[in-house]
Order: sequence, then C-alpha cells, then structure tokens
Amino acid sequence: MKSKKDESMKLTFLIPPVLDNKNPAERTAGCTRVVYLAPNIYELTVVALLEKEGFDDIHYRDFVYKRESREVFSDFLKNDASDIYYIWAVNLSIENDLLALELIRKNNPKAYVIFMGPGPTYFTFKCLLSDKEIVVRGEPELTVLELTKAIADGADWTSIIGISYLEEGKVKHNPSRPLMKELDDLPFPARHFIQDRRYFNPKLKIGPYTTMVTSRNCPFHCIYCVPSSLTFAREIEYQKEHGKKPFISFRSIESIEAEVEQISKEGYKAIGFMDDNFIWNEKRTGDICRIMKKYGIVWGCQARVDAITEEIAQMLGESGCRYVDLGVESFNDEILAFIKKGITSKQIYTAIGWLKQYHVPVKLNILIGSSPLETKETLRHTLREAKALKVDQVMFNIVSPFPGTEFYAMAKENGWLETKEYVPTDVQRESILRYPSLSSRDMERILFYNNVSYFLSPHFVITQLKRFSNWSEFTHALKALKIKLFG
Repeated sequence: MKSKKDESMKLTFLIPPVLDNKNPAERTAGCTRVVYLAPNIYELTVVALLEKEGFDDIHYRDFVYKRESREVFSDFLKNDASDIYYIWAVNLSIENDLLALELIRKNNPKAYVIFMGPGPTYFTFKCLLSDKEIVVRGEPELTVLELTKAIADGADWTSIIGISYLEEGKVKHNPSRPLMKELDDLPFPARHFIQDRRYFNPKLKIGPYTTMVTSRNCPFHCIYCVPSSLTFAREIEYQKEHGKKPFISFRSIESIEAEVEQISKEGYKAIGFMDDNFIWNEKRTGDICRIMKKYGIVWGCQARVDAITEEIAQMLGESGCRYVDLGVESFNDEILAFIKKGITSKQIYTAIGWLKQYHVPVKLNILIGSSPLETKETLRHTLREAKALKVDQVMFNIVSPFPGTEFYAMAKENGWLETKEYVPTDVQRESILRYPSLSSRDMERILFYNNVSYFLSPHFVITQLKRFSNWSEFTHALKALKIKLFG
C-alpha cells in the first residue's frame, strides 16, 4: 500500500448503482427509497475533512445520480486502482452494497473498503468478508480520518477506536469513539465534488438545491423513529455502551452563517435542513431565519408541532421558509400516546393553524400501522383529517420495524413481524407487519388508496400548480409524484 510520504493514495467514495433490482435507498434520511435525489452531506463532510488534512487524490463517484448500470459500474472497477473505497450504507442499502462489494473484490481484491453509516453500525458482521473490509461505527469523521492516515502511512490501524474488522476470521469490535463535542471544528461538506449535479427538491420549487445540518440528534423517544442516517448511526453506537440516546450537539450561529454564505456563493438557491428537529427555541430559530433572509435562499426544515409558536411561525413566514415537515403520524390521541410521540391532536391543529396564518407551506408525515391500536377506522379518520386541513402536502408511509428501534424489539416480542427477522422494505408501498385488526395487505391497500385519494385530489393538484414558476419545476415534481405513487 502506498504511503502519503512518497505517493498519493487514491481514495474513492462510492454510491453504488442499483444492483438488487429495487428502487435505490435514500442514504441521507436513510428510511425510505428515493423519491427525489439529495446530496449526502454526511459523506461529503468526511470528504472535506480528508481533503483538509492533505489527501489530494479524492474521487466521488455516484452511480445512482445518472442511473448508471451494473455494466458501467463493473467497467469502472476494472479500470480503477483506488487504494480505499468508502461506502455510506443504510439499512435499506446493505444488501445492494454487499453486491457492490462482491464486484469490488472481483476487480480490486487488494483495496480496502471502509463502510460507514447506520447499516454497517448495526449489521457490522454482514460487511466484513475479508481482512480488507473495515466498519466505522457511529459518528464517522474522526475515525475515518485516523484510519485513512494509518493506512496511508503503512501503520498498524487495528487498535483505532470506533472500528470493527476481521481478526483470524472473527469479528473484532474495538471500543466506541466518544462523540464529538464541537461540531464547529468540522469543515463544511465538500460540495465542489458535486457541482455538476442539479439536485431539485419539489417542496422548495427552485434549484439548484442542497442540504445542510445545524445540529445532531433529538431528545424525544418515538418508538418507531429512524432519524437521519448520521443520527441513527450515532444513536445505535451510543446506546450499546450507555443504554440511552446521545446528547444533542449544536453548531454555533456563526458557523451556520458562514456555511450559508458559502452555499450562496456557490450558486445554490435552496436549502433543505436535515436536522432531526430544527426548531429548539425562538432565539435560535430567529437567528437562523435572519441568516436565511439576509442571503435570500429559500429553505425548508423538519419540526415537532409542540415546538411551533405563533412567533416562530411568523419568523418562518418572513424568511423564505417554503415548507415545514411535521411528523404527526396520527390524529388519534391513544395512538400518539402508545408510540410515545409526546404530542396531542390539539397541538397538531394549533401548529398547523399558526403556520397557515403566516403562509408557511405545511407537509404532514403520517404513518400507517404505527401501533396495534390502529384500525381501518382510525386510518380513515386520519385521512379525513389530513384532507380537511388542506395543507400543502401529506406523505403517507407504512411503519417499518427498523433494527435499532424500540418498535423493532416490540414487533419481535409480540409476533407482529410476518418474517422471522427484519427484511428491508419500501415503506412507501410494502409492509412486513400484521396486527389482529390489520393485515400487511390491509396496510398496503390503505396506503395506495390514501396516496391516490390525496395526491389526485383537486385541492392538491390546484395548490401545486399555483406554486410552479416554470416547466422544469413542474416536470421534476411530476417525476417525484410518479415514483411516489407507482415506484
């Protein structure tokens, strides 16, 4: 293996193509299949850190963006001589990424393959087929940097904390790495590696679009929750040792403004904030709103309904906020209590009322089958309420028992799984759950009916058509809707 001291290491970050004949996994949110593409800023932050530390032969190869085939991927590997490949994997991508690993090994058996993300953090053993695979568990940045430096210098890397690897055919788990306390120490994501890609978020209706994060983690305890892929990896690893969720980390307002300024200079017109919970208090929210208004970038975020005040709704409305994603899941208070959502249906109506008052577009996220208390009638009630509220968008998904969540343990214990173990499914059309009052087929039929009933309703169609300013925006949104409804 070459050393930095004499010859530059070739480092390649891969997003493998679809190899398992399924819709590609969304690797930033981590819990769905792709509806519209978004840049993986978690991976690009690792790229930026390596670049900052002097690695100058870094490549970023995304085979999903251009829908490239297995043959194109194989040809690439045949002609590539990377020393290290990096793959950010989520639960839904693991099987596909293992197929990619087979092709890497066929063409480049001497290269290291470093896996990161929640998938490898939980399914560590699956990713270790030889002594050339290494799993970086949990928060990846500092571990990947230390590991890459050691490999580049020909040094022993087997004692580095935060990794797992094979030792004499057995999986060796080194101790966990402590979580970062200062997120401001990290460089901004290396967006210059993807400047040729015109990402578009139909909720923002303008491009080019990028994503950004101002905090890590969420203190709440929704039983089903799969947070953003970085947070999920962080949670899975931290809970192994501490038995609880990790602390929340925040970036400073100064760091946030500096990144927004850089994003603006790079020509981006829209930002989707990927924080698991964006709104914490009025002061922080107000500071960020002023930044967004200053640079004239439209944006959207995710928030809890109990965090929305009238003052915050007004700030959002005056600063170019084009959507707020609200995780409401159900309008039934018993179900909300069972899933430990920590909100009431009254709070849902109040938050939506304030946001609509200040002309902030609202998107509701609703889960089908989130509790064994769910029935066909509770689901009919939820659909009626969602339509009656006349918000801008509603996203219906079937709950999935993702390994690493409390809901997964409950599903196994109570026999709600239709399979012996978790099977990756597309939550936008498939169920592997069954309850006494609802079968998996019931949930799939209700999901399809809800989607067609809502997305083809006159209110939704007219509302969306009014918001488009050109044909390109309309066609992007139409493609996303087609994927949502029909795959």
